[in-house]
Amino acid sequence: MDYGKFTLEELKKGYRFDKDKEAYVCIYCEQTFPAGQIFSMDGHFYMAEHAVAKHIAKEHDGSFTRLVNADTKYNTLTQNQRELMTLFYSGLTDSEIAKKSGISDSTVRRQRFTFREKAKQARLYLAVYEQVFEEHTENENAFIPIHDKAIYVDDRYLITEQEKHHILETSFKSLSPLVLKNFSPKEKKKIVILGKIAEEFQRERHYSEKEVNEILKPVYEDYMTLRRYLVMYGFMERTKDGAEYWLTV
Repeated sequence: MDYGKFTLEELKKGYRFDKDKEAYVCIYCEQTFPAGQIFSMDGHFYMAEHAVAKHIAKEHDGSFTRLVNADTKYNTLTQNQRELMTLFYSGLTDSEIAKKSGISDSTVRRQRFTFREKAKQARLYLAVYEQVFEEHTENENAFIPIHDKAIYVDDRYLITEQEKHHILETSFKSLSPLVLKNFSPKEKKKIVILGKIAEEFQRERHYSEKEVNEILKPVYEDYMTLRRYLVMYGFMERTKDGAEYWLTV
């Protein structure tokens, strides 16, 4: 999931409003809830915005749980910090948390203070960053996002939107249906090509190796290379025996 494309409020709620679709969309599985419709859930009826919130709580254990336990390089919380955050979120007092964690009340208060100071630091940085890079930079000069499971995070990801557009235009015979000319040995091109091919798969779905092959064959004759690199570069994961594949971006 690309955390950079969502606002802070959308990340906290776990859903966004798509103006084009006029629907609320779950950011975890992209299930849509058209505005104005009534949804029946667990014997009750909900308007779209309440329905998507109920969906996130039931199907994804709530947005807080997904965020605090997110398996991504952007989640820098240690396991102990994640557990403490979860206890704070539950509404327990410092004394109750201390007893539950086997630490002193003062240690709990110190950690609460540290969390607060880090949040202030993050807000200041975000305010500065957005003014510099989002308000005064043309979109074509913006860097493409780095997906959560990227294995080799280095200069190969220094790709602007303009470069991405050029690579797509020159690397594919057709974008609809997707047909690749050749799989370039250049790292930047590999990343853009693989990112585009990954869009052929559905999030939250597991595929057999045969199903993966059937999707990749029309894209490029050497579909086994594509399958291998999708895993190598973190766009997909698979079980150890290769029986199941799934999208990670």
